[in-house]
Amino acid sequence: MNPLEEALKIREEIIAWRRDFHMHPEVGYEEERTSQIVEEHLKEWGYRIKRIGTGVLADIGKGKKTIALRADMDALP
Repeated sequence: MNPLEEALKIREEIIAWRRDFHMHPEVGYEEERTSQIVEEHLKEWGYRIKRIGTGVLADIGKGKKTIALRADMDALP
């Protein structure tokens, strides 16, 4: 799987998510709606999810190698 190719397949959907998140900003530790949407999509794509407050930890696979990505979901005050 090539992540760039996969993202390009759903480009318009990704743009719609970004616009939606910007229309419904949530400040730090109050991102209930945003984290719920992120969790739902990650589950759709086969990730195992663990919620940590309003944070979302997702993992997939069982290999020895790991890639970690971190992203902020909160709006600036």
